[in-house]
Amino acid sequence: MKKKEVEVVLSPEVAYNDELLESELIKSAGLKPENVKHIHRIKRSIDARGRQVLLRVRADLYLDTPPADILSARYNYTDVSNAKKVIIVGAGPAGLFAALRCIELGLKPIVLERGKDVRARRRDLAAINKEHIVNPDSNYCFGEGGAGTYSDGKLYTRSKKRGDLQRILEIFVQHGATRDILFDAHPHIGTNKLPRIITAIRESIEAAGGEVLFDKRVTDFILENDEMKGVLTQDGQEYIGEAVILATGHSARDIFELLHQSGITIEAKPFAMGVRVEHQQRLIDSIQYKCEDRGCWLPASSYALVHQTVYDNKQRGIFSFCMCPGGFIVPSATAPGEVVVNGMSPSRRDSKFANSGIVVAIELEDMELDKYGPLAGLRMQEELERKACEMAGGTQKAPAQLLLDFTRQKTGGALLETSYQPGLTPVDMNKLFSPAMAYRLREGFKAFGNKMRGYLSNDAQIIGVESRTSSPVRIPRDRETLEHVQIRNLYPCAEGAGYAGGIVSAAMDGERCAEKIAAKVLRQV
Repeated sequence: MKKKEVEVVLSPEVAYNDELLESELIKSAGLKPENVKHIHRIKRSIDARGRQVLLRVRADLYLDTPPADILSARYNYTDVSNAKKVIIVGAGPAGLFAALRCIELGLKPIVLERGKDVRARRRDLAAINKEHIVNPDSNYCFGEGGAGTYSDGKLYTRSKKRGDLQRILEIFVQHGATRDILFDAHPHIGTNKLPRIITAIRESIEAAGGEVLFDKRVTDFILENDEMKGVLTQDGQEYIGEAVILATGHSARDIFELLHQSGITIEAKPFAMGVRVEHQQRLIDSIQYKCEDRGCWLPASSYALVHQTVYDNKQRGIFSFCMCPGGFIVPSATAPGEVVVNGMSPSRRDSKFANSGIVVAIELEDMELDKYGPLAGLRMQEELERKACEMAGGTQKAPAQLLLDFTRQKTGGALLETSYQPGLTPVDMNKLFSPAMAYRLREGFKAFGNKMRGYLSNDAQIIGVESRTSSPVRIPRDRETLEHVQIRNLYPCAEGAGYAGGIVSAAMDGERCAEKIAAKVLRQV
């Protein structure tokens, strides 16, 4: 199979036009169009360092037999209706990809999801946004697909050791995602497209004999001599399997409480909290692309920022988190009486707003470990979220303040238009946070304003609170077997257990847990 790899640097209007792009690739390779049988794009990335924004595209040009379509041959799911069972708690990315991998390896997954399927879940999201009613089992965090379904759909990860990134992306494409995610440097599906893809993954699991059950909140563990036999759900049903994968996500506080009450080892873990900052997208574009109008070819621009602060002789980082270009801010509370915000973007990223979490690192020494033990970080989250709700009026309205006013510790400025549907309440955000957190946020925003001219102004506003960046609890597991350090056949998994952060890394961790279970269970046959 003859092929030639080429890399070209192109203008956006060429790089995002399939016909023009292929012509430039062939021309750059010094070939004739009739001699090229297939073009396989490897990577496309934006280079905005110079005055003119350019794109770098790398591709393989096949000169004889085109390669087989890997998507049509690689992932086939055989019938596991009568196979040994694995109980998977949570139908987020980790749980769903664990289920698919179980099927490939000859095990029957039974996925228990506390929330509702994608379609029914939408009604509960509408109730949060319009009526300020929070369903603790069905919201932006819980339900089919987990927090990822309605939380932007970014598909990149810094982790290269947790699994096969390309494999995860290919499975998404097999279930309906665009092939662009296979070669874009920062792939993104979009909140509007993820529900359909998540539904297709569930249908693959069910077609192979696996089960995905909704309204199944786990209320107890079935233990015998430090071995996990299964789980009990709120409707009194018992589910018994060869192993239990705990893939509940970072907001399943009742599971953390249950583990602790059951004497199952958990640990407090560093995490981060702060705010969402919201700008006009055109302002971020003008800063990043160095132009007044990005035009119709360039995507909405993003940014990544970090700064170190010192308060009371303690250094802590402040950084941007889950930046959502052309996106929206959404209410992510999982219980009444708390206010939590998160960001998401549709596939076209065509909202006029840009938002990002700006959060401060919370270390173990910042927590009241003596008082709350391994749940100390969780208690910090709860306290801040309840205070935010109280200061904003007791509904799902969020506390907010103009950005420059916050850094100057000045109040009174009228708030701006926002993408946050439940609405905003003007408050002094410096009083929401501890003196240390408020100081670190102020200093961070000042530093970011120096790095991005125009970023720090009263044309932006901060909205609180961004507190669910990652789990405040770690469920410890053996590095080799991935089993819990104390309970056999319990596999703490992904973000909720403290071992992943985002859709892709969670999916890879889910697959790893499935592989470890298969290696143990099927070896015993």
